[in-house]
Amino acid sequence: MSTTLRTLRLASSQRTALRAGPSHVLKLANNVRYNSAAATGQDPMTGERVQLPDIEVYGPLSVDPSATVFHYAHCLFEGLKAYRDTDGKVTMFRPDMNMKRMNTTAERIAMPTFNGEAMVELLKQLVSLDKSWIPDQPGYSLYLRPTMIGTQPALGIAPPRQALLFVICSPVGPYYPQGFKPVALYGTTEFTRASPGGIGAYKLGANYAAGVAAHKAATEKGYVQNLWLHGPEHYITEVGTMNAFVVFKKSDGSYELVTPPLDGLILPGVTRDSVLGLAREHQTGKINVPELSDKLVVSERSVTMGEVKAAAENGTLAEVFGAGTAAVISPVDRIGYLGKDIHIPTGPDGMGPVSRPLWKYLTGIQTGKIAHPWSVIVD
Repeated sequence: MSTTLRTLRLASSQRTALRAGPSHVLKLANNVRYNSAAATGQDPMTGERVQLPDIEVYGPLSVDPSATVFHYAHCLFEGLKAYRDTDGKVTMFRPDMNMKRMNTTAERIAMPTFNGEAMVELLKQLVSLDKSWIPDQPGYSLYLRPTMIGTQPALGIAPPRQALLFVICSPVGPYYPQGFKPVALYGTTEFTRASPGGIGAYKLGANYAAGVAAHKAATEKGYVQNLWLHGPEHYITEVGTMNAFVVFKKSDGSYELVTPPLDGLILPGVTRDSVLGLAREHQTGKINVPELSDKLVVSERSVTMGEVKAAAENGTLAEVFGAGTAAVISPVDRIGYLGKDIHIPTGPDGMGPVSRPLWKYLTGIQTGKIAHPWSVIVD
């Protein structure tokens, strides 16, 4: 039997506080080979009749108790946002990147893949239908959560031949409604997020479940989130569920923007890629990011807590921040490390000299103030 995605459901938000109508579910059968199936109504490999996309009212999932998702963690997901600009135009931010990463993640745990371009078109249909769920206020957006789970009813450990791909939506507000508030991190040495050859570079539910205990331990010590460190050298990997960035000041007045390389331990974040892309285009003169120094070096290299600690002590540490879909940029003002706090410089608004202008430019693209091909028009 060939591997297929049994059903796809795109589900709109259940929230009732806004002016939206009923919630919905969009279903698609055999989405692995969607383009061919859409033309014929049949799976081109098995000849089986397939269910084409169909939007219906949101409801609970019915999943067999022996489905592989419950026993062998066949679960992966993505996160992206849709925005409404001041003219009412609705866009999604770089959905192609999320679909590419979702397929890469699916391959890592032997789950079926799908046509990313076709999936983006389905997301457009869902967002267009539910665009009234996007609050018409600055800083608000519609969060989309594509998810895939193994649904084959089997207790044997094998690649699931059936899977469910669905998307849920939720209106979200500004991550920092009262202005930026830097967070305190706990340099975690007791737990390991990822290891070479493992699953750290993939957006799997198992990655996040394993991090909950570490986050709980960090909060119990008085910190907001944990800073994942790796190996005896204590290499910085990620900030909680975000990619990590460190900015150093050089003797010639320049800044070095550093983030760990994609070496198999690091999730290839869409926001990470966007921050690096904008910084490099500014560095080369292709674009001008207002207020960002022209003396900027962009580095994807390893960085240890020892280097950060030394820079904080000698005054060459400019800032530390995390980057991710939820917050976009999250500044850091303190890191607990080996029993002592390392204090990180922040500006009056909580941000730093590199993160501030990059955040302004990036959110300008997301909200439609700055025209850019990363914004995909929905409606």
